[in-house]
Amino acid sequence: MKKLNKKRKTFNYDIITNRRLLVLIFVVGFVFLIIGFRLYKVMIIDNNKYDDILGDLTYTKVLGSSAPRGRILDRNYNVIVDNKAINSIVYKKDKNTSTEEMIKLAYKVSPYLDLSYSNLTKRAKREFYFYKYPKKCDKLVTEKEKNKVLERKMTSRELEELKINRISDEELDKFTEEDLKTAYLFYLMNKGYAYEEKVIKSEANDKEFAYISENNANLGGFNTKVDWERVYPYGDTLRSILGTVSTSTQGIPAELKDEYLSKGYVLNDRVGLSYLEKQYEEYLRGEKAEYEMVNSHELKLVKEGKRGNDIVLSIDINLQRDIENIIMNQIWLTKSEVNTEYYDHSSVIIQDPRTGEILAMASKRLVNGKMKDNVVSLLTSPVTPGSVVKGASMLVGYNTGAIKIGERMLDQCIKIAGAKEKCSSVLTLGVIDDITALAKSSNVYQFKAAIRVNGQEYFYGMRMNFNQKAFDTYRNMYRSFGLGASTGIDLPVESLGYTSKDKNAGNLLDFVMGQYETYTPVQLSQYISTIANGGSRLQVHLLKEVRESSETSELGEVISTYDKKVMNRINTSSQYLMRVQEGFKAVMQSYGGYGRGYMEPWIDSAGKTGTSQSFIDTDGNGVIDTETISSLYIGYFPTYAPKVSITVVSPNSSHLNGSYNFASLVTMRITKEVTNKYIQYYGAW
Repeated sequence: MKKLNKKRKTFNYDIITNRRLLVLIFVVGFVFLIIGFRLYKVMIIDNNKYDDILGDLTYTKVLGSSAPRGRILDRNYNVIVDNKAINSIVYKKDKNTSTEEMIKLAYKVSPYLDLSYSNLTKRAKREFYFYKYPKKCDKLVTEKEKNKVLERKMTSRELEELKINRISDEELDKFTEEDLKTAYLFYLMNKGYAYEEKVIKSEANDKEFAYISENNANLGGFNTKVDWERVYPYGDTLRSILGTVSTSTQGIPAELKDEYLSKGYVLNDRVGLSYLEKQYEEYLRGEKAEYEMVNSHELKLVKEGKRGNDIVLSIDINLQRDIENIIMNQIWLTKSEVNTEYYDHSSVIIQDPRTGEILAMASKRLVNGKMKDNVVSLLTSPVTPGSVVKGASMLVGYNTGAIKIGERMLDQCIKIAGAKEKCSSVLTLGVIDDITALAKSSNVYQFKAAIRVNGQEYFYGMRMNFNQKAFDTYRNMYRSFGLGASTGIDLPVESLGYTSKDKNAGNLLDFVMGQYETYTPVQLSQYISTIANGGSRLQVHLLKEVRESSETSELGEVISTYDKKVMNRINTSSQYLMRVQEGFKAVMQSYGGYGRGYMEPWIDSAGKTGTSQSFIDTDGNGVIDTETISSLYIGYFPTYAPKVSITVVSPNSSHLNGSYNFASLVTMRITKEVTNKYIQYYGAW
């Protein structure tokens, strides 16, 4: 067997090592090249980007105190709500100040400030005691409870709460007046976030302001500043509807806290609390000054504060003031008449039916011999409307075919089984058509139409069937005018009136004559404005435009304007609506029309009067005990292309319980005076 000789394979380890080393060098070099490129990109190319990110991460923004709010002006740019500078005392805690030092400081400053501690809560008293007497409070908990903190079964904050809650009333009763005053000051010093500047007292007197100003270097965070407050150049005119603003020390009320904090506010911000100030908070609020907290924990101004934007209302403040004076004078006059024991207020709304703008809304109430602003009642206090709603009732009759244009009916008292006779305001009007029915406010005409809508035909002594569809048909028509529905008015509160669910067939007859459900004066104003403009229900509004704030008293640029909003069109034919307009014109201008005398005879007007039975509680025991009569008027002019509607309401202006058969004409007198005053400003055509 031949032996094979195998050649042994040899390796050159130096070559292999060198090759591997070259690969490693290449890989390391490539990695360093990538790292170098990344560093170059981060440090050179994207330097600004990462500077911004770093700035965002390290930037601590601190906002100053509330900036002045925007002004409120009337349609002619008269300022009706403004700001005025007031001297204030503020406190900002230094980061190194201990609680013990704050208490000593509060005792030092409190004798020089006139502070009322009536708002000092028991909780605030206990917290003050806790911080003032830490050793005493330490004895209020057991060693076992203290050990729970070490064992992480209880937090240190929970232990503090135990101590605070165990401070007895007897200990708090030992506080002197000086202690209580200091406790309240200490509470104000700690309210809100630690880094925020707190307003300790607004409207500081000269002595207080001088003391803090002269000694602020030694008062560890106390200082003075010029703050602001709302002022009203026209006094109480339209005052309640303008709304209110929280004070510097009040900040955001507890009941509004969640609402405002969700919008980015802080607890000590001044905010609109009611009506226009609250409704247009987003425009009126000022922009706070913005500060940056630098490394030394000092503040550096980044952006100046800015006054809020101005809002311009549709209100004519001079017309408003004159209307309020007319109402007050008429109230005094009316109270001298008989049968007016229960009468105490009247209300007026003047609206532009072309736009939905309110030019004036006024109400005054006599309370214990003093006149009070009552304008909020226009939104929140429904009244029984009486015959003013018959325009809407007539349209239901036309739409359903229950009555035809020009149809004549006999106006005489009707009798429904189980009920007393129901009549018009006089015993009988004879045979009348639809125009005369409106002009002379026939109840019977509406009764007979409603019985047909109910699916029946009237005969003496008949029994009415309950028909929910008939009620719904009338209600739907009324609501399309805004009666029983939201008018959309730009205010944070509005009543929808009262809607009954009583399923009594006979109530339908009361409904159609305005004696069943109730509506607010602003709903009645929207209703007559809708008739005036030809059937477009426009959103009722007070805002006209928003203006950018300026550094002077001059008006800024227009930011936005309030465009009219059509909420709906009345579901009826134009001929039917024109027929109602003709009937309303006959109310004011035809011989025997019930509206004659409400305006000067030369004014081309249309409208509707109304009287209604009302019931009130006269002895305050919560039980309705007295029947009264309320008087109302709604109207507009000129009849061709109307430019103004007027609504006047005088609840409980007379009653049937007296010795005299007398009903005050207060609503007529107010209507005539208000109309003449409007014409002085804007003319009749």
